[in-house]
Amino acid sequence: MTTDHPTNIQNKLHSHAFNDSNPLAEQRTLWVMWLTLAMMVIELFAGWMYSSMALLADGWHMSSHAIALGLSAAAYSFSRKLVNDERFAFGTWKIEVLGGYTSAIVLVGVAIYMIVESITRLVHPAAIAYNQAIAIAALGLIVNLVSAWMLAGAQHHGHSHSHENLQHDKDGHQHEHTHHHDLNLRSAYIHVAADAATSVLAIIALSAGKYFGATWLDPVMGLVGTALVISWCISLLRDTAKVLLDAEMDAPVVAEIREVINGADIPANIQDLHVWRVGKGKYACVLSVAAPAATTPDEVRKLLSVHEELVHVTVEINQHADAK
Repeated sequence: MTTDHPTNIQNKLHSHAFNDSNPLAEQRTLWVMWLTLAMMVIELFAGWMYSSMALLADGWHMSSHAIALGLSAAAYSFSRKLVNDERFAFGTWKIEVLGGYTSAIVLVGVAIYMIVESITRLVHPAAIAYNQAIAIAALGLIVNLVSAWMLAGAQHHGHSHSHENLQHDKDGHQHEHTHHHDLNLRSAYIHVAADAATSVLAIIALSAGKYFGATWLDPVMGLVGTALVISWCISLLRDTAKVLLDAEMDAPVVAEIREVINGADIPANIQDLHVWRVGKGKYACVLSVAAPAATTPDEVRKLLSVHEELVHVTVEINQHADAK
């Protein structure tokens, strides 16, 4: 049996920092967080003053995103400061994943509160100062659009890029590689976009109440806003939990690894395979194969090198005369 690690061939000590730094994204995420918090306070106060459930819902929705933005900013900071901390076996990227999971749990409580308040307003309608409420909702929409512009600019100038690159192995097979966006930044951007959508719902509800007397639409839009929050919670919990639990053996790269090994000139059988995510679109792999005695771990590693998303590969060869 022979075991080797690709980076150990040249260095006994190697880095496990798999994150691409993006200082502009960290800075702008922090700015947007403070902007969102300020607008959240304004909307919650205005919703209470002017008896608008749509404004209150938008304010609480914005609070959830302020929490998420704060966690994103904190994740950038901790990931950067702890990048060389040897306690993290595979780097600090999962700090931001844990932050996203935690923010989703908080959002569940916010969603429950929004449902209760909206139903209460449906049963016991309250007078609404429409002009003031519409003005506040419009201000919230402007803040969201400005925030989205700031975050989009950080993505454009960051170190991560999104494009697809096709490489060919020696047999002419094409392998598709994707350079992923900064998932932390993209998550923050989605929060801001959802806030903008909720602001639009609030404006629609308030306008309908003012001009057509549809006062019932205000709490209904509150429920619609709640549905957006719940939808985001479910999606975020599912995606972050998969990463935290290393439950991504259904990722496309796993099938690609099997395809490369099974289709190689080297007669090799996969005996054991473990793949998990360690960064933004980056994976670690532990592979055990049965192969002829002359086969080396470096040969297997070379076969897998076409998949650039594999950044940490350990190969074990169980050698015998006839592997197939």
